[in-house]
Amino acid sequence: MTGLADHVAFHAKLRPDRLAAVDLVTDRRWSYAELHRAIDRCANVLMQRHACHTGDRVACLSRNRVEFIILHLACARAGLIFVPLNWRLSSAEIRDQLEDASPRLLVGDADLAQHGLAGVTFDVLNAQINDDQLTFLATSDPDRPSLILYTSGTSGRPKGAMLSERNLAQTAINFGLLGEVSPDSVFLVDSPMFHIIGLVTSVRPPLMFGGAILVSDGFQPARTLARMGDPALGVTHYFCVPQMAIALRREPSFNPDALSGMKAIFTGGAPHPAEDIKAYLDLGVSIVDGFGMSEAGTVFGMPLAPNLIAAKAGCVGVATPAIAARIVDVNDEDCAIGVAGELLLRGENIFSGYWRRPDETRAAFTDDGWFRTGDIAVCDQDGYYKLVDRKKDMFISGGENVYPAEIESVLTGAPGLLECAVVGVADDMWGEVGVCCFVTHPDHDLTAEMLHARLAGRIARYKLPRSYLALDQLPRTGSGKVIKSRLRDLILAAASQTT
Repeated sequence: MTGLADHVAFHAKLRPDRLAAVDLVTDRRWSYAELHRAIDRCANVLMQRHACHTGDRVACLSRNRVEFIILHLACARAGLIFVPLNWRLSSAEIRDQLEDASPRLLVGDADLAQHGLAGVTFDVLNAQINDDQLTFLATSDPDRPSLILYTSGTSGRPKGAMLSERNLAQTAINFGLLGEVSPDSVFLVDSPMFHIIGLVTSVRPPLMFGGAILVSDGFQPARTLARMGDPALGVTHYFCVPQMAIALRREPSFNPDALSGMKAIFTGGAPHPAEDIKAYLDLGVSIVDGFGMSEAGTVFGMPLAPNLIAAKAGCVGVATPAIAARIVDVNDEDCAIGVAGELLLRGENIFSGYWRRPDETRAAFTDDGWFRTGDIAVCDQDGYYKLVDRKKDMFISGGENVYPAEIESVLTGAPGLLECAVVGVADDMWGEVGVCCFVTHPDHDLTAEMLHARLAGRIARYKLPRSYLALDQLPRTGSGKVIKSRLRDLILAAASQTT
């Protein structure tokens, strides 16, 4: 493989004894030389013992661990395609993804047995890696897909986004610039590695710049906060979805002073309400929002300066020089500054297409090669982007476009409200109207009337939800996104019980 993407091999020569990775469950540590050697041996094992060949898929069903990353990078060196599976899915859903990916090999932990799947456990693979003494001669093409990330599947069957080492290297560059990553950076990684935040954004930038990764087996607010504030660990960067950031601030042990050694907490993967961002800033913690997706890696990011974050709270930041972005109307004509439209992207970070989905791949790109994100965005006069909503989540009420994310943002911060989501449903008079599904704190008597009063006067009347539905929790994907198709089913079921 060329030096374009194999940064571990580069740092194994430049700083062989420098700490590269720590597994926080086992406390095992790898220097760059040791990590490089483990990746080489793993690549040998895949090719020699498991008869994998160029282009074969290697699937993985496991909680976070350093060996997960070793397996992924070994696949890249050997010209194989790594397929991380979402262990939060049902057995039927996991089998569906396995059928779609058709892997040569399945590797995993105890989740294999839990879902009744036959595969090679990490214990067995590690023993094979430790036995291997050969030097692997990498010949992989950096433009060949090395990773398939299945999208969250909030509607319809999940699609596998194919990413090459060139794509992944560009994401590392993009976040490296936005997040001020250096050899002194230490990333705490506890977002699940079946998601781009856990496997790519939290791993590739520090390994590119010679920093270190601390791998946790999962997010637990109190434990995560303790690690972020532990001077012995020296965490500088932590990346999570907004729901995790909100959970951290609500944790009783939250102490903003303990986080003073960090560059910032970085969030992405879902809209982050401006009120929550400002609440962090008021406590002296920089909360840096950004935008990325499975198909494009890191795209936009906010600056790290608190005054700039405060001035643009709710924005997802600016693009790096390597990314071209456009906002277009329904005719693919460029929108004026401040006018909302669909976000289109182009750059070396953009995926090549969806695995075995030629029709959906063609639909995802314009004739001249721009990727259609499906996100409605707006760009201000300073070049800062703000996401309005997903294009498919927008609904039309009485001829007017309604963006649920705008309504949800106004409701954020309402006393007693834990979370909410607005969806459009069919209506005989208006075509579609909004329904607000909400979850309240168990110790608070929040009512639909209170939520409606909070919205009244702050948004146009046609945007006001016509009804409200209290739920115990919102249905979410493994990456934390609300599944709005399931919300519609719940709304219909509740309506049928009242008629």
